[in-house]
Amino acid sequence: MQKRFGPALKYAFRQSLPVMFGYIFLGVAFGILLQQAGFGALWALLISGFVYAGSLQFVLVGFLAQGAALPTVALMSLFINSRHLFYGLSFIDKFKAMGRRKPYMVFSLTDETYSVLCGMQPPAGVNEQDAMFLVALLDQLYWVAGSLLGALAGNLPLDFTGIDFSMTALFLVIFLEQWRGSKSHLPALVGLASGAVFLLWLGPDAFLLPALAVAVAVLLLAKPVVLRREAQNQKAKEGAQ
Repeated sequence: MQKRFGPALKYAFRQSLPVMFGYIFLGVAFGILLQQAGFGALWALLISGFVYAGSLQFVLVGFLAQGAALPTVALMSLFINSRHLFYGLSFIDKFKAMGRRKPYMVFSLTDETYSVLCGMQPPAGVNEQDAMFLVALLDQLYWVAGSLLGALAGNLPLDFTGIDFSMTALFLVIFLEQWRGSKSHLPALVGLASGAVFLLWLGPDAFLLPALAVAVAVLLLAKPVVLRREAQNQKAKEGAQ
């Protein structure tokens, strides 16, 4: 067991380090808010273990405090996390091939885990499926640990102003790593342009889902052109050699 998972665990841990720093701090922020709303560490453990939905968990704190109706919570959850429908499309085949681990991979596909999985290029000797599973598992463990820590430390007289900026910093790090490692910057440029347009048009509370939809549509339409151009460039390189 150790011989099989050892290399994959080391690789997955290195890949998940940026997420660790972001998730622990954000998990602490969530745990503090939850504790201040009157819910203790057990709630933090259960929500982060079985809901595990990032921004939705922060919204859920308000719902719990207000005693919101279950249909309201379910509908809001669908709206907030509907972007994952787009994320999951690119991993359908890979998750199907993972057998019994598929349900957990679907459940644990957060924004940050998706970004890490997209940029993974496991070296020789590292099983890709094991590495993907371990990245997803480690990321959730970071979030759970941060949530518990925040719930336990919620009564301490500390100033946590600005702790939520760690998520912004996390996305910037992941974006820059993918930019440096990608042959084509078209997906990043399309995503940035789409996000900027809809942010200015719809505002920060409603721009994400339409921006994702438009970006995916544009990339799907551009895919044949990009593939054809890459094939031409490859032939040109082979001819030059």
